[in-house]
Amino acid sequence: MAIGVVVAYHTGLSVPGGYVGVDVFFVISGFLITQLLWKELGTTNRVSFSGFYARRMRRLLPAAVLTIVVTVAASAAWLPPLQARSVAKDGVASALYVANYRFAAQATNYLTAHGPVSPLQNFWSLGVEEQFYLVWPALLLVISLVWRARRRRGRHRRQAATGPRLGPAAAGLAVVGVGSFLLSLHLTKVDQPVAFFSLPTRAWELAAGAMLALLLPALRRVPGVAAAVVGWLGLAAIFYASFHFDAATPFPGTAALVPVLGAAAVLAAGATAGRLGPGVVLGLRPMIVIGGLSYTWYLWHWPALVLAPDALGHPLTLPADVVVSLASLVLALLTTVFVEQPVRMARWLAGRDARSLLLGAGISLAGALSAVLIVAQVPPPVGSGRAVAVGKLSTDHNAGHGTRPRAADARSANSTAAVLSATADQSAALNEQVNSQVAQSVTVDEVPSDLQPALADAASDLPAPEVDGCFDTFVDVTVHPCDYGDVSSPHSVVLFGDSHALMWFPAIDNIANQDHWHLVAMAKATCPPIDIPVFSPDLDEWYTQCDQWKAAEIQRMETLRPQVVILGFSREYGIDNDHVVVDGTAWMQGLSEMIHTLRALGARVVLMGDAPYPPSSVPDCLSSNLSDATACLIPKHYPAYNPGGIPQERAVATSAGAGYVDTDPWFCTADICTVMVGNLLVYRDDNHITATYANWLTPAIAAQLKLATRGVL
Repeated sequence: MAIGVVVAYHTGLSVPGGYVGVDVFFVISGFLITQLLWKELGTTNRVSFSGFYARRMRRLLPAAVLTIVVTVAASAAWLPPLQARSVAKDGVASALYVANYRFAAQATNYLTAHGPVSPLQNFWSLGVEEQFYLVWPALLLVISLVWRARRRRGRHRRQAATGPRLGPAAAGLAVVGVGSFLLSLHLTKVDQPVAFFSLPTRAWELAAGAMLALLLPALRRVPGVAAAVVGWLGLAAIFYASFHFDAATPFPGTAALVPVLGAAAVLAAGATAGRLGPGVVLGLRPMIVIGGLSYTWYLWHWPALVLAPDALGHPLTLPADVVVSLASLVLALLTTVFVEQPVRMARWLAGRDARSLLLGAGISLAGALSAVLIVAQVPPPVGSGRAVAVGKLSTDHNAGHGTRPRAADARSANSTAAVLSATADQSAALNEQVNSQVAQSVTVDEVPSDLQPALADAASDLPAPEVDGCFDTFVDVTVHPCDYGDVSSPHSVVLFGDSHALMWFPAIDNIANQDHWHLVAMAKATCPPIDIPVFSPDLDEWYTQCDQWKAAEIQRMETLRPQVVILGFSREYGIDNDHVVVDGTAWMQGLSEMIHTLRALGARVVLMGDAPYPPSSVPDCLSSNLSDATACLIPKHYPAYNPGGIPQERAVATSAGAGYVDTDPWFCTADICTVMVGNLLVYRDDNHITATYANWLTPAIAAQLKLATRGVL
């Protein structure tokens, strides 16, 4: 049943909470494994670690490693080179059972993932299980040994227990389970990817099944009718979660209690309910057959669903996805019959734990090595085009005296009008230089051999605040210091907004250091600095954390009293953002009100225009089109670009008393927008510019900001 709801969910059928099938797996696994361990401990007063891990290796590794190697090889054949290399790294992590931490580190949101999804992402749950079973058998044995040692030292020496004691084991397990559950509740609110993927936040689910195994003798005394009722209620809870939970449900958190307790109730009912309980359905022959294939089906179905569109060259319809899922069941059957069962039943391995352990270690290392060798056949994508190192932007020496004059120097030497006129000339000259490079780049077919950053490094070409913890996550409402530039300066400038504000940070940080300004970064994920409630597609709820954060940052600015506030945010260029329309009336009104609020603090306000939106990840696109870079150019029309919304935004900003920076010359010609400028890569993904490109734009951005603040910055 659990595998059914998981596959249905991934296939796209109307089972929006089917992801809870994994939670059911965890409970069942904890129950079955602990039952075996407890029985062995009671019979022999010991746990054979070699025997335990040998059995698991024979059962799990052959099918898992086969799936990993085939998936990595298929990815190398069908996916863009950058994605294929990433999948190979996922393969290494999966073969070593640490994929869950790799996905957590990448901040993968399993329920609302954006961009390419790893075809090995389903291996996260296997990592959680194996990490748990590295600890649980040893913990169980230690608890038993400590209890026996205490009994021997006590006054009832002659009554020393010869078998394990339930109380200490249950108490130890309860401590682990409660601690894990409380941590899960906390991290679900603070860092959902870590809460979803990590062992410490999932251990309580396996512990629930383990506790059930320890209590099994007591459960056998429960009347059959009562057990049957509990079992059917548990089955109903699992179905309720499967059909009523969705991507909007904060998970795991308290919501995970529903499938976990439901699974525990079904297992408990199996002790005495007999034909009255849900076992009458779950014990049907088809259910037993599917159950026997559940492990290998779980392994194969997700890679098949993710890779099929690339293999076929087009997106799949729902019926086609169903066919792919059924085909993966056939793969599961073949793997079970020809790989899993022969290894598990092999006589030369049975009873020889050392052989099984060596085989398991060898298979795991072979799987990891195979992934490494495959990725070696997919070297980092590097263009072969002529090296075209772009030169530094130069200022007009007559207009700007060779460098940007400081505001104080300018006021003493020239009138404000003269300085602004010179700055306008300088800005126009710099924009012309940039746009000339843009115009040349849109005709380039081959990706330059000296592209900076390299395509393989693009994703990590981030502004400093995204690396040092100064970019708040969705649920974080804390006001962090995030001070840059000359922190001792009495003159401060604030960069306020979301990730599209931070993408300008490298240039603004350069300016702050050059002119000795105190720069403060205030940025939060998908939280535009606009006085309007917004809906978060990632949280799938109204983004109240954004409202709280904006209020707290404005309160901080009331104390800081910055001379300049630079606003930046993602527009999505007119695309409906669920319940909020970017560039709509309410959006523009909220922008105007925010500008008025900030100006009331005595600050000059500047609104940075946005960058066009590539149709897909630029590094991925270029890696697949090294000799045809023009295939990755950005059309200068909706939805990548909104010629109507940009002037409207500028008019609102100007009317509210803010300066406006038009970024169009830095990206576009009259009819197309570029993804490279000379040998500089413009985008690190499908909407953010690289830190390298922002750095290069520093002189142009500096001139625009000086003009927009009327010489203040």
